[in-house]
Amino acid sequence: MNHKHNATEPLVLHAGEGRTYNCGRMTAVFKADENETDEKYSISEWWLEPNTDGPGAHLHEENDEVFYVLEGTVSVLIGQEWVQAKKGAFLRIPAKTLHDFKNQTEKRAGLLNFFIPGGFERNMPAIVSWFEENK
Repeated sequence: MNHKHNATEPLVLHAGEGRTYNCGRMTAVFKADENETDEKYSISEWWLEPNTDGPGAHLHEENDEVFYVLEGTVSVLIGQEWVQAKKGAFLRIPAKTLHDFKNQTEKRAGLLNFFIPGGFERNMPAIVSWFEENK
């Protein structure tokens, strides 16, 4: 599902706005998709309820990812090392780097994600289905 905007139009979304995908106890809110950025990047928020696993360890062959912790503390796997990233932390994960994230605390946590180049949103219907069937 795409926004009605394109890369030449300004895009303003307020708190909580965007396309929401429920993935069990994790929620993704997409703010800007590839059609709005000329396929340069996609931007999303990822919210994890207390004591919630993330997507599972994975890597992207051709995409870098940038994460910024919006709220709480998120455990982030980068390669073989888990990092405890608190509110305000910035993480850049190059393509072909194994990564994961999860919330191991008693409070809700959130990440802002930049997926470079764009297109991650194409995966969201399959990801939502997987969570519905497996979690």
